[in-house]
Amino acid sequence: MESPLMPVEVIRYILRFLCTSDRKEASLVNRTWYAASLDRNLQKNVSYNIQGCSASLAAIEGLGKRRCPCVAIRNLDESAVSKRVVQSAALHLAPHLGNLCLHSSNISEAAFMTLIPCCLNLARLDISSCNSLFMPGTLLSKEESRLRTVAALVGLQHLNLSNLRFLSDLTFTRLTDCTPSLMSISLSGCHIAFRFDPYQGTNACNSTAMLSLISILRFIRRQAHTLRALNFSRTGIGCDAVRTLVQVEGLCLEELVLQNCKDLSDEAVSAVCRWQPGLTTLDLTGCTELTDKSAITIASGLLNLRHLYLGKIRRLTDVALKDLLSIPSLQTFDVSECYQITGSELVKGLSSQQPVTGIVTLNLNCCGAMRDASVFSLAKLLGSSLWELDLTSCVYITDISVRAITSYLRNLKVLRLGWCKEITDWGLLGKDQPTSNCGPDKEQRATEPMFSWNFGNVGFCTPPKCINEESQIITQPDIEISKEKDGASLGALMRLKELKLTACTKLTDASITKEIRFEELQALSLSLVNQITDESMVSIALHCPSLERLSVSHCSHLTDKGMMEVVRHTKRLTHLDISCCDKITDRTLDVLAVECKWLKSLDVSMCSGLTIASIERIQTLIPTLTSIQARFIAGTDLSYSL
Repeated sequence: MESPLMPVEVIRYILRFLCTSDRKEASLVNRTWYAASLDRNLQKNVSYNIQGCSASLAAIEGLGKRRCPCVAIRNLDESAVSKRVVQSAALHLAPHLGNLCLHSSNISEAAFMTLIPCCLNLARLDISSCNSLFMPGTLLSKEESRLRTVAALVGLQHLNLSNLRFLSDLTFTRLTDCTPSLMSISLSGCHIAFRFDPYQGTNACNSTAMLSLISILRFIRRQAHTLRALNFSRTGIGCDAVRTLVQVEGLCLEELVLQNCKDLSDEAVSAVCRWQPGLTTLDLTGCTELTDKSAITIASGLLNLRHLYLGKIRRLTDVALKDLLSIPSLQTFDVSECYQITGSELVKGLSSQQPVTGIVTLNLNCCGAMRDASVFSLAKLLGSSLWELDLTSCVYITDISVRAITSYLRNLKVLRLGWCKEITDWGLLGKDQPTSNCGPDKEQRATEPMFSWNFGNVGFCTPPKCINEESQIITQPDIEISKEKDGASLGALMRLKELKLTACTKLTDASITKEIRFEELQALSLSLVNQITDESMVSIALHCPSLERLSVSHCSHLTDKGMMEVVRHTKRLTHLDISCCDKITDRTLDVLAVECKWLKSLDVSMCSGLTIASIERIQTLIPTLTSIQARFIAGTDLSYSL
């Protein structure tokens, strides 16, 4: 007797708890599950990329039947094929679109006016780097075009105008006049005249040659009641301009992004904190002129802050960090590439909080002064609240830090330890490293003469411990002996979705095969871990079925045996990097072409065992493969990007 079919409503409820890749697999069960997977509520965060070619026409019609809300159309130009793609999108996709991305497309004004007036439910529009659209300067110059655009964009909330070289006051005003409900706007990378008034105090604002602060201020004053987010990254904005912007009457910002604004000073940050105390997101990454004074001002003035990015501010020191972590609502804290930070004040700041701040994401990438003591204390204090930790290039941390992470941060989903070259197998296994016998014992050192680095036994300092010691290979008996001293191993982080161990050169098969066993792991990087072999690849293939991104470049011991096993078991792979793996041959690519139909990106550069014919063949067999890096294969330098 056959069991009754499960109701579509129940299937939709089940699919809500699955990630995108899991939903994609579940939709292949039968027609009922496929129909349930097309529910609009499940498609909100799924974006479909459409190429401006004839092959996309059938896909556009199919996506229209699904009522897909998020679409990105790439590689449009003036060709007849692109015009057909735009017309098809306007007919089938536009009525249901909530999010449209035309980033870097050479779309014409005629094509733009064919598509946009049909998008009556659009909430987010990205036309960044669409320079061909603004170069003529005639966009929305006709009254009919403006009226149609106003009717379509009346509900638009987010507009991205980044990297537009030809954006002028006239076209900016015409476009923003059509968006009365705008909540956020990005002018990142645009050429803006902040210190020059081309109108000399007059009411005119119609320059076709430049985008000035005057027209931007007029827009902000008009939209102050709805505007909540501004992005002026990579512009020449300075203290005076920031002060003028944040003091606009009625403006209550929640997000301000000022990445790589080299002219920003501590006074500008002080003005932001004074006039916009309701900010929840502040990004000052790469504002190199800022100092500790800015951090202290933020700590006292922005008490509702949730996401703070202070990366690449080289003058930032530990002094200011203690106060920053006193912000009770802080969830994301990024101080990457701040080379003077040791973490000691972070620990003090967290220790003084009761309860401890619930930081979810902590980025200490390239904070080279970090030591084990700070990492250990941070792990213990943050505990289960932390989901993402980046310690990339913290070159002095050792197995002690790894064991602290695995003992206290059990809810981690993202862990990046790339270029932490002191991490060994013992750390991942959660075991104490046996005392080495290669160095002299304490009694012997006490009686023997001391010597310095450059001279014999002058007595300036002790010799370096085990100066001629080679990397120790862990064997199964070693593991059995140390079981009595077991601690938490890497396998304790059962929720991991991303793990990066790039250039952790002391790792071997001993730890990789036993600890990287995560059913939900989606991204793994073992590039430059040159001691691993096919044994590690076979283990990963068997225990990490959800892998979507895998990087094993410069792993010289890998062969077809290990890679073919990975390819056969991880059918969800979308990005694969096997560059500089000389022992891999065409056999791996042949299996890859059959097993991994979702592959989007492949890097096989400098793989001497591959041929151009096999690379061209895999490009033909996998239609989703839009990026291939094949540099220096058989004397050629190929790079495909569709």
